[in-house]
Amino acid sequence: YYYYYYFRKSNDFPLLFAVQDIFGYKTQSCRRALCIAGYILSCGALRLLFYWKPEWDVWVNCIRCSLEEADIVLLRTTDDFRIYSRKTVTWISVSAFIKSRSDYQATEEDSIFSKAIKKPSLQVKTIQVQKICYVWNIYAKQFQKVGVLEDHYTCSAIHDKFGSGLTCNEQNVRRVICGPNTIDVPVIPIWKLLIKEVLNPFYVFQLFSVCLWFAEDYMEYATAIIIMSLLSIFLTVYDLRKQSIKLHRLVESHNNIMVTVCRNKEGFQELESHHLVPGDMLILKEGKTLLPCDAILVSGQCTVNESMLTGESIPVTKTHLPRADNSKPWRVYCAEDYKKHVLFCGTEVIQTKADDRGVVKAVVLRIGFNTAKGDLVRSILYPKPMNFKLYRDALRFLMCLIAFAAIGMIYTVCVFALNGEETGEVVKKALDVITIAVPPALPAALTTGIIYTQQRLKKKGIFCISPQRINVCGQLNLVCFDKTGTLTEDGLDLWGFLPSERNCFQDIHSFLADHGLPWGPVFKALAVCHSLIVWEGKIQGDPLDVKMFEATNWVKLHQIEGQGSTHATVVRPGLKAPVEGITILHQFPFSSALQRMSVIAQEIGGHPQAFIKGAPEIVAMLCRAETVPPNFESKLLLYTAQGFRVIGLACKSLQGGKPPAALTREEVESDLTFLGLLIMENRLKRETKPVLEELSAARIRTVMVTGDNIQTAIAVAKNAGMIAPTHRVILVEANKVPGSFSASITWKSLEENKIEDYRSLVSISETGFVFSQYHFAMSGKSYQIVAQHFRHLLPKLLLNGTVFARMSPSQKSSLVEEFQKLDYFVGMCGDGANDCGALKVAHAGISLSEQEASVASPFTSQTPSIACVPELIREGRAALVTSFCMFKYMALYSTIQYLGVLLLYWQLNSFGNYQFLFQDLAITTVIGVTMSFTGAYPKLVPYRPPSQLISPPLLLSVVLNILFSLSMQIFGFVVVQEQPWYSKTDIHSACLSVNNHERNSSFSLGLHGVGDGAHEQTDNGFKSYENTTVWLLSTINCLIVALVFSKGKPFRQPIYTNYVFILVLIGQLGICLFLMFADIDDLYSKMDVSIVPKGIFFPLPEAVIENRPLWLLLKKTFWYHSKSQYKRLQHVLENDSAWPPLNETFFSDSVAVTVEGNMGGHSNPTFDSSEDSL
Repeated sequence: YYYYYYFRKSNDFPLLFAVQDIFGYKTQSCRRALCIAGYILSCGALRLLFYWKPEWDVWVNCIRCSLEEADIVLLRTTDDFRIYSRKTVTWISVSAFIKSRSDYQATEEDSIFSKAIKKPSLQVKTIQVQKICYVWNIYAKQFQKVGVLEDHYTCSAIHDKFGSGLTCNEQNVRRVICGPNTIDVPVIPIWKLLIKEVLNPFYVFQLFSVCLWFAEDYMEYATAIIIMSLLSIFLTVYDLRKQSIKLHRLVESHNNIMVTVCRNKEGFQELESHHLVPGDMLILKEGKTLLPCDAILVSGQCTVNESMLTGESIPVTKTHLPRADNSKPWRVYCAEDYKKHVLFCGTEVIQTKADDRGVVKAVVLRIGFNTAKGDLVRSILYPKPMNFKLYRDALRFLMCLIAFAAIGMIYTVCVFALNGEETGEVVKKALDVITIAVPPALPAALTTGIIYTQQRLKKKGIFCISPQRINVCGQLNLVCFDKTGTLTEDGLDLWGFLPSERNCFQDIHSFLADHGLPWGPVFKALAVCHSLIVWEGKIQGDPLDVKMFEATNWVKLHQIEGQGSTHATVVRPGLKAPVEGITILHQFPFSSALQRMSVIAQEIGGHPQAFIKGAPEIVAMLCRAETVPPNFESKLLLYTAQGFRVIGLACKSLQGGKPPAALTREEVESDLTFLGLLIMENRLKRETKPVLEELSAARIRTVMVTGDNIQTAIAVAKNAGMIAPTHRVILVEANKVPGSFSASITWKSLEENKIEDYRSLVSISETGFVFSQYHFAMSGKSYQIVAQHFRHLLPKLLLNGTVFARMSPSQKSSLVEEFQKLDYFVGMCGDGANDCGALKVAHAGISLSEQEASVASPFTSQTPSIACVPELIREGRAALVTSFCMFKYMALYSTIQYLGVLLLYWQLNSFGNYQFLFQDLAITTVIGVTMSFTGAYPKLVPYRPPSQLISPPLLLSVVLNILFSLSMQIFGFVVVQEQPWYSKTDIHSACLSVNNHERNSSFSLGLHGVGDGAHEQTDNGFKSYENTTVWLLSTINCLIVALVFSKGKPFRQPIYTNYVFILVLIGQLGICLFLMFADIDDLYSKMDVSIVPKGIFFPLPEAVIENRPLWLLLKKTFWYHSKSQYKRLQHVLENDSAWPPLNETFFSDSVAVTVEGNMGGHSNPTFDSSEDSL
């Protein structure tokens, strides 16, 4: 789910792209007047309802119309939630800056700004959606985003149109329409937070309940609820206020920076950064600069620290946009390399290098919330809603309770009305049934377990910014892992170099402390083919580059030399060397699309040479065939299969002609001489293997998603235990067929000789779980082609896909979403910037980086270790079970009380206020607080807790407990009336008969030993044998239910470990027994109880109802099949003898499924902007 909003067509209204439906409405005065009257007559209740349901407000006040005529716009999300939001159309006047629309259109003819100005009023129609401004395109009849430079511009158009800067007139118009270039997150006033929190439906219902309780003189519990609610509101407001201040401080530093811009015909100007607009020409001066916007570098070169967005403190080199004369938009022309030309908001320029044009220039690309930084902030302000069955089922269950309460209200009205009670009393009693059947404390009780779990996770170094995701962690059954830095150590160790001379590989060179490389092309390549810089006195850059540079041993100085604004990097040897040093003249930075980098360097006093490093397969393709050994592929496979990371090196001499800066990348990276293979070792982290074994034992699938070489990834997967030694790896390769629109897909086994009988690859356990004995591995390129051309095969491949290599950030996000479509609950664990998108879209994203980029992830581990994954799943399972326990307990407690009250209503009786208070406060509230103290069970069992409230075991458990409680209460109610000492009028007849006292009719409803006068003051009409019997039975039943529903193993620790809860239950039971046997008149008077009949209570054996083997047997007996897509697919493939088709090639049809540029996943625009979707 991406947070840029594009709109799709709905009915007859043309829109842009598909994330929200949009509908136009026009306000009608007569409807508005009727609504205002309704607000007044309903005392604001109708207005409150419209506040909760904005779509109802629009439907009642407005009529449908086209978007062109609309003054109100209604947006509806296209996901399962279908959430509506109401937006008011505003008009912006630009008449102060232009005399006529035609004058402005002459200079801005291809711009959205000219297409949005309406004549003759010179106004622009706008709406704002989640901090992003959209204007109405008069010609296209649709809303389009502003605040960004349009994507249709070509490379040459950007240089020509914006190279000299905007005119003052153009800049003013754009600023008025786009708004200020600020990521403004104001600190929300406390009064606004209070009002918003108080108007929550939960608190409104509590307010209704409290008012009713005060009307019935039930003041003690009403006061307690008010205190707890106020405490909850203040804590929530405090937390929200603290988050608001933190977020405000995070972004305020970028909102007001002095920058230099170039104005067309006016030269350079200094202004505050909030005045910047898309298209402005920004001048980057020497020294450190914090970027206030996203910008395209059009001249010079920059070194940027992107750690604020990526979490990786590695200097990144940015090069200027090429001046290419073609008709392709600049993003399409640059492909995935467009990021190398873009400077992102919030990052720091630490070094600039001007070219022959003298200054470093950049064109403003995006401003405000459209920037990379703004997108990150918006993802925090507007998080993705969780679509979890537990929450949906909880709402359905509440609706059932409300329906249950409605039946009770009808019963109450009938009973009291037929007995001639006053209308006011009948209404109060009927409304009271709602507050009994639907407990106001239910939502608070459900969140208690999550709060305690969050505290336990914090103690273990796992921080959570999205608490509602904790319960979802309990359902995870697939976890995707990044490789480098997550499963393996961050750093790479040089293992050796395999040199190539005269078309043959030589003996491998081992990197030992006392054995350096001999002088030659390889030495030069290691010394200069990198993007390292000296920053804050240290050589910094990519860890791979640092290791290569350090391996030369001779080189200990890396300094910047030059005159004026032009710089050259000079590498000098520390000891004696054949040369004084090597100057790096020009650099082509590493490109993930090209999988290589190259530099042009020159020995001091020598000739220029080109050096290249990158993926071995790519480097070999760029070399002259006679320089590449014939056994290149077998040697590469030999080392990658052992888990080594292999880099290819090549070089060539550049003869006179063009100056180095004028050479294109294609000219430099061709006709190269292959130098050999640099072999690096990437060790597994110590905890990787045990954690993966623990997850495997718990039947949680593990998948590797990496940007590394596929052979290396497979080897690491085997070493880590993801792929068992006896299991087969099948390589899936997909390629586009040259000269056509079709594609091919091939399955190749990597171990042909290991398993001869392929049909034995799948075995099924007794529980029905499929253990795959084969694993698919594929590259990002193959994944993309499969998603486009073989969409029907993708689910089958994902079912057994374990290794996904050379995956781009957008492909990682897409892969996670595809797993989710198969009904997997997906966790993603990563530490790099390229994992941000996948961390965001996963059900539970776990970041191992504590940098600012971790705000994209719901969970962040303080320790960079995957040991946090099973810990989080354990706590998630415990929290989920706790939520179920609390929900069942609260539902049962309210139902038990509800049944008891309805039973007593038959006699026009009810529980007394102190009886209610004891059950509500002393029993339920204390149990609700302490039941959640139980911690997670230390072992992960091979099955998950139930995730559905509406499931047979739970429903049967609740229904049978309700029936049992009802039967016990009716039994007690009837049996007490059959006792020989029972009297309907004298509540002390049992005591008097035992003690041979004479009965006094005037004393029949009084207390033992209390005169008539006292009786008149203390009796409230609640005391009766039926009342006492039903109340004590229901109270003890609540305690039994609390104990029975407090489940321990296998997801939580045994209940006896929760000492506080056990002591609370013992104390509460002791009080109940004390009330049964004590003979204290004042206490009985307060509690509205009489002499208590003794009885025995038997709880329903919960163990039988929620017995897992029993339900598995029933499922098997009645041929029950899981509704999960992946389970159904597993069942189909188990019976498909032709799957997988080994050593076969399929061809697709010529029509391919269109896959958007970012493949549908949320991703930070720093690494994969969604601008290509415009």
